[in-house]
Amino acid sequence: MQNTANAAGTDGPELVDTAPLVEDLYPALAELREAGPVHRIAGTDGRPAWLVTRYEDVRRLFADPRLALDKRHAAPGNYSGFSLPPALDANLLNMDPPDHTRVRRLVVKAFTPGRVEKLREPVRRVAEELLDAIEPDGRADLLAAYAGQLPIIVICDLLGVPQRDRRDFRAWSDALITPDPARPGAAKEAVGSMLRFYTELIAKKRAEPADDLLSDLILVRDDEAGDGGDGSGGDGSGDGSGDGRLSEDELTSLAFLILLAGYENTVHLIANSVLTLLDHPTALQELRADPSGLAAAFDELARYEGPASLGIRRFPLEDIEIGGVTIPAGETVLLSAASAHRDPAHFKDPDEFNPHLGRSGHLALGHGIHYCLGAPLARMELETALAALLRRFPGLRLDVPRERLRWRPTIRARGLISLPVAW
Repeated sequence: MQNTANAAGTDGPELVDTAPLVEDLYPALAELREAGPVHRIAGTDGRPAWLVTRYEDVRRLFADPRLALDKRHAAPGNYSGFSLPPALDANLLNMDPPDHTRVRRLVVKAFTPGRVEKLREPVRRVAEELLDAIEPDGRADLLAAYAGQLPIIVICDLLGVPQRDRRDFRAWSDALITPDPARPGAAKEAVGSMLRFYTELIAKKRAEPADDLLSDLILVRDDEAGDGGDGSGGDGSGDGSGDGRLSEDELTSLAFLILLAGYENTVHLIANSVLTLLDHPTALQELRADPSGLAAAFDELARYEGPASLGIRRFPLEDIEIGGVTIPAGETVLLSAASAHRDPAHFKDPDEFNPHLGRSGHLALGHGIHYCLGAPLARMELETALAALLRRFPGLRLDVPRERLRWRPTIRARGLISLPVAW
């Protein structure tokens, strides 16, 4: 992998070319990992960033309090990222303690293993209905028709989003997660549409509460603000600064994050796992014969081909040293979970898929205080989706040559563009 010239106006090591990370991810990461623990690259916003590649460093830094998520800790001119309005930007992916602790505490009970287990049967019914719809065709794009449908139905049911309001969500999500260079304004349009969507939905739920997570969060917001339900806050500020408080922007941002994260990552977790099993027919046949093994296989599926190549960008609060390299405070740090998962210093034969090894310690759902809130739900959805699929379609196979499959052109996420299958 070659270095490229520094971006204009930047100091430090030459930037590593990230094109191979899109074209051939794991060999490119192996080359970087062997060359050194930290590399200077063009980040997801086009500006220089530091990529951390080795397992021990990545895991430690996921939980290091010296690395902040709050963009206010970025050095001036160092990070642009994607601009969201305040009503969507006050989310857990841009928060550090104590705000992160306060907001996370309000929503964590929605995703306890016990509560998620109660959703297993409804999720199974959704999976069966989706498979009913495509079974007569004998072939389908499994990402569009199944993996891309199940998570949005589940998370929308959990939040209480009416069915008539779900049709545009995938298009909005795709515009944000994988922007189309041919449509430079699409992401901004999607943000505007999503903001209107969430604002109107919260207003409807506030007027007519139901038995769903969003209604519960609105109740917490309004009761603890002490304002009788108008969302302005007891003193008119509604800034959420008091202990246990939730501001109106935080409420809207929570709904935005739960829906977006609960959809996007699970879509690709399911599709990637199906592809992994199709690539490993012995494991596929074993799990088809004994679906109870899917629970144990989750960690290996998530390690081998997880949906997030990178953790959320972080900003050092002070100069920090990683593998002998000093990273100045305020610069952007990217933690490569995909590289960590293939690190032979931690995992034996990391490029092999083996659900029997019981390999622990994957970072597909994060680590530390920012560990994925929806981890129990993601586990249950994957187990349920795969169990139904393997049982219903014993002849499942790829419908195109393997080499024709394409991955999304981004270093941030690991997701297929489509997954054509036949049965």
